[in-house]
Amino acid sequence: MPKLKTKSGAKKRFKITATGKVIYAQSGKRHGMIKRTNKQIRNLRGTNVMFKSDGDKIIRFFLPNG
Repeated sequence: MPKLKTKSGAKKRFKITATGKVIYAQSGKRHGMIKRTNKQIRNLRGTNVMFKSDGDKIIRFFLPNG
């Protein structure tokens, strides 16, 4: 069987923590900041931890090599 390749788009979007959780950057801050409230913009900073079921799918299908 050939080696499994990591999806290059997933490499750029997701990171796997030491405990096996998947973290991702929050969406919605590329453009259109004028129409969003300051609270919305503030709350979209940083990264989030993905739900376990979704994170398991990301690891299994897109990041097989970690």
